[in-house]
Amino acid sequence: MSGFFEEVKRRKVYRVAAAYVIAGGAIIQLASAAFPAWELPNWALRLVIVLLLIGFPIALILAWAFDLTAQGIKAAPTTGAVGSHMRRNVITLVAAGVVVSAAAGFFLLPRVSAHKVDKSIAVLPFESLSDEKENAYFADGIQDDVLTNLSKIGDLKVISRTSVMPYRGKTSNVREIGKALGVGAILEGSVRRVGNRVRVNVQLINAETDEHLWAEDYDRDLTDVFAIQTDLAQQIVRELQAKLSPIEKAQIERRPTENGEAYLAFVEAHELFYRPDGTLRANTEKAEQLFERATALDPKFAGAFAGLARIHDWAYHDFDKTPARKEKARAAAETAIRLQPDLPEGHLALGFYHYYCERDYQAALHEFDIAKLSLPNSAEVYMAIGAIERRQGKWKESTANMERAASVSPKDAWILQNLADNYYATRNFEAADKILDRAIEAAPKSFGARAEKARLAVDWKGDLSVMEKELTQVPPGVDPD
Repeated sequence: MSGFFEEVKRRKVYRVAAAYVIAGGAIIQLASAAFPAWELPNWALRLVIVLLLIGFPIALILAWAFDLTAQGIKAAPTTGAVGSHMRRNVITLVAAGVVVSAAAGFFLLPRVSAHKVDKSIAVLPFESLSDEKENAYFADGIQDDVLTNLSKIGDLKVISRTSVMPYRGKTSNVREIGKALGVGAILEGSVRRVGNRVRVNVQLINAETDEHLWAEDYDRDLTDVFAIQTDLAQQIVRELQAKLSPIEKAQIERRPTENGEAYLAFVEAHELFYRPDGTLRANTEKAEQLFERATALDPKFAGAFAGLARIHDWAYHDFDKTPARKEKARAAAETAIRLQPDLPEGHLALGFYHYYCERDYQAALHEFDIAKLSLPNSAEVYMAIGAIERRQGKWKESTANMERAASVSPKDAWILQNLADNYYATRNFEAADKILDRAIEAAPKSFGARAEKARLAVDWKGDLSVMEKELTQVPPGVDPD
């Protein structure tokens, strides 16, 4: 064996090995920094590492066989070792190179997989472990606040609440959920509230590998719930290696209220209004009472005033077109912005006031654009902008905004159906048909999406059979509206 090491030294294999390791490390460092900026997929960096590992034993063989001289590359001079002894030395060299590459791969590849997750996330509904079932809304409120904080971070793609709620209570495979929602990470969690004590358990999971990236168990007083939400958002940002601007950091660190009772009323109102049947008049009126209670308990609670304004906006739009209702909508939205000028939800509420109550589209767009700056992942914002642009005949811009809304809310049948309407109106029938299939998959009992698909088949291909096929699948008693 001593002869082998002497030969390795004489042929300068050590130098080549050291140079290869240094150069390979530099290449990996460069790729680690550049690939995310170029938005290359995770496997690209792993491919670079694999190629470098394969190349290491090859480099050793070439260093053994050849010398770099002033006259160019020449075959290395041999010594007295011939035959089986020479072959044994070469085999030993190759084996050593393979072992080193395998060891390096064992160390490097898992680290790359663990840390290079796509900067996209779905926050699944948190499980309520509270003994009192009426506290279930609190778990939804925590989940929604975490989701809202993350949605304010421009370097992340965050899936909307509407598209994650169908996974409540389901045991779907994390990889399947990640693929269906188009995200690289999934956040799961549970919440238990007993009196003024709150326990939150969360796990961040790589949706591609099903590997747990991070987990934490918080046990705090109710007054510390905002600190939990802030820490959660910042930990997720670090794990996904996303960028957090100073403005975004300030947004997610701000405490919306110091009054615990006001916060509980706000959470219950928000959960009631934003659930699938939240726009029913009875639910809207109950949510209105809860938002009013929150503002009464804390007159400086800007978020509660914004929520109250949204209730008034919708009530005027849907069932109460009175001057008094319109004035309440305006006053609540303006109060929210006066209390917190940079509150995106306040500008969103004022935008809907101009849209629903005044039909002032330019003023509405102005407010929605302000909201979009701090809510870059809000499907609601993109959908509202797209709807107004459609009314203005700006079909290209409208479709682009609705496509953006669908990308962060891929399971929202209403958004998908609106996007299909745009494709239909611009005679992109094939795209409309595909989007309607997604809308039907998201809401199989929906009359609207199936009716649109039937109409499309007639106008596109003159096919009447689709109408019978689709409409017979609508369950009896479903409201066509």
